[in-house]
Parts: sequence; structure tokens; C-alpha cells
Amino acid sequence: MNKLIHIGFGNIVNTEKIIAIVSPEAAPIKRLVQKAKEQGMAIDATQGRKTKSVLVMENSQVVLSALLPETIAGRAQDGALPEDVEA
Repeated sequence: MNKLIHIGFGNIVNTEKIIAIVSPEAAPIKRLVQKAKEQGMAIDATQGRKTKSVLVMENSQVVLSALLPETIAGRAQDGALPEDVEA
């Protein structure tokens, strides 16, 4: 069964396809994101906000998120969608 997690602003990704969740601050990650954008392999899920994490996917795509890597990693470990959480 595919485990899906919310990465902000109603965007959801399959946790089984995530290789890494990294901060966008390091120069190698900035180059990776720029190259992915040039090749059309970047998915911007930030809704115009500052990119706080980069998800590197199995198929060489990168997903940009406005959530912190720790937040996404926590959700990936819990496996809960916001709708699944009791208020």
C-alpha cells in the first residue's frame, strides 16, 4: 500500500518514492534544484513561499516544499494525512 504524506498547501507525495528530504541551503542542493528546473524535473509545491525543503524522488524529480525537512520527515514516519488526525 502506498503511504502518502501532506507536504503543504494540499500537496501530497508518495513516501515510497522519496530518496531524501534535504535543506535547500547547501550549494550542491541549489545546483541540483537548478538543473532539475532546467530539465523540467522540478515540482514546485511552495505556492510562492520560500523553499524550506527539497524532496529528491526515485525518478530524479525534485519536489520543492515550504515545510521544514523535520516536519515532512515526522509526517513520513507517522504516515498521517491532516484529514486522518483527530482534532
